[in-house]
Amino acid sequence: MSVSALLTACSRTLPRPCTRSLPNSIRRGYATEFEYRLHPSKPSEYGQPLFESHPHLVKAIELTPGIPAHEYKRRRKELMDSLPDNSIVVSVAAPVKYMSGQIFYKFRQASDFWYLTGFEEPDAAVILEKTSTSKGYSMTLFCSGKDSAKEKWEGARTSLEAAASHFRADEALHISSFPSMLKSLLRLYSHVYVDLPPPPPPSRRRSSSLTSTPVAASKALLKYLAPGLGPKSELESVVEGISGSKRQPLAQEVAKLRSVKSSWEQGVMREAADISARAHAKTMRFAQPDMPERSIGAHFEYLCALSGAQRPAYVPVVASGANGLIIHYTTNDHIVRDGEMVLVDAGCEYNGYASDITRTFPVSGTFTSAQKDLYQAVLNVQTSLIKACALTSRQNTYTMPSLNSLHYESCRLLRQELNQLGFGLQAGDLERELYPHYLSHPIGIDLHESAYNDREEALRPGMVITIEPGVYVPPSPVFPKHFHGMAIRIEDEVLIGEEEPTILSVSAPKEIVDVEGACQGTLGLEPY
Repeated sequence: MSVSALLTACSRTLPRPCTRSLPNSIRRGYATEFEYRLHPSKPSEYGQPLFESHPHLVKAIELTPGIPAHEYKRRRKELMDSLPDNSIVVSVAAPVKYMSGQIFYKFRQASDFWYLTGFEEPDAAVILEKTSTSKGYSMTLFCSGKDSAKEKWEGARTSLEAAASHFRADEALHISSFPSMLKSLLRLYSHVYVDLPPPPPPSRRRSSSLTSTPVAASKALLKYLAPGLGPKSELESVVEGISGSKRQPLAQEVAKLRSVKSSWEQGVMREAADISARAHAKTMRFAQPDMPERSIGAHFEYLCALSGAQRPAYVPVVASGANGLIIHYTTNDHIVRDGEMVLVDAGCEYNGYASDITRTFPVSGTFTSAQKDLYQAVLNVQTSLIKACALTSRQNTYTMPSLNSLHYESCRLLRQELNQLGFGLQAGDLERELYPHYLSHPIGIDLHESAYNDREEALRPGMVITIEPGVYVPPSPVFPKHFHGMAIRIEDEVLIGEEEPTILSVSAPKEIVDVEGACQGTLGLEPY
């Protein structure tokens, strides 16, 4: 980016007053400060991008890109206000995960911890104590602080002083003091909101009761809260203080807050969806017959990364032809053949929020007659379902649909569309064979935002969900032969509004004329 372009970008957060009437010494001082903002020193002083170190990524009012510090403060206050008196919240950062030996994966922060703090470093924890002050709580942030030896290898870490000031903590302490601090606080509170680590998968369990006993649960919590920190006796006493009736699950309380997105979150999610949607459009133009599926997926990820995405939100599905009959086909190791459709289910994670979009397109650039008929059937269903994501008047009462009611409607509409194409569906044919997955899921910081949402509850304005009907026709004699092997799914992210929904992923082509135009290059899109 040129200096002039960067100056323009920074002008939104860096006011540039007229300095003509100021003394030369002050003008020079201002220029020095402005130059510092324009070209901050390297390496950074902090363990994550902040305005002082990354003004091209973080605006002056923001703590993380797109989200201001007062938004995190609001989240913490709402959480603590919802809990009973005499409550304490304990949340820990994600551990560094390793691929093999000392080869680590790119770090991703624990979702709930990040939602409450915005802090992106490992080896961290936060304790929130409910108080009777106007703020409603006190916050102690634990982190590793500065360590020149480690930073030589692993990169900068935020100092304790900077952590307290930037992340609005009442106090920031070294992570080594976390067990003793927690131990001293536990005896003061009746309700301890903290989450146990997830149980290991069944294949790794020695017995079915491994995580069901209090002792096993305590040991798991001990390792989870403070791996390698503090004397064993001290940590065991911490676990004893949390065990029993005192301990309450935290995740479901945070999930209630995360389900409805603030205006700040909606803005970041729209940017994430835009990045992924543009990548889908350009990938349609890029894909050609005889190209490996993996190359198409790699091109999508490249486009997202080039636009600022930090990582894929999930392993992309690039399924050509009958590979699309596998709902979670991720091997992506076949060659795309001329005349096939390609189903691409892919999205990026941008500034902490996931996107999730699926498009199906003809690799040759033009749908066959049968492909067009089946595609239009799925598109008709999806269009109707998105329109249904709004208030409906029934007997002078306005109601919102639930996830379940939308899914049942998708089955009804899809059965109707397919029967018009000659499928002659019998009871169970649709749900068992042609449309075996659920229509929708909430999306946000996580791809599937929460395991605690009630599918029977009415949707609320500010929620973001996917709408993704699909049809997958196996080579069975009970279905019309000219549709055999076809797989079509169309998925968008939908923001629930007061009066009408907003399609966040609107930039990804999905009408037949637009999909063919994107593939053929007539929309003016280039593949890069």
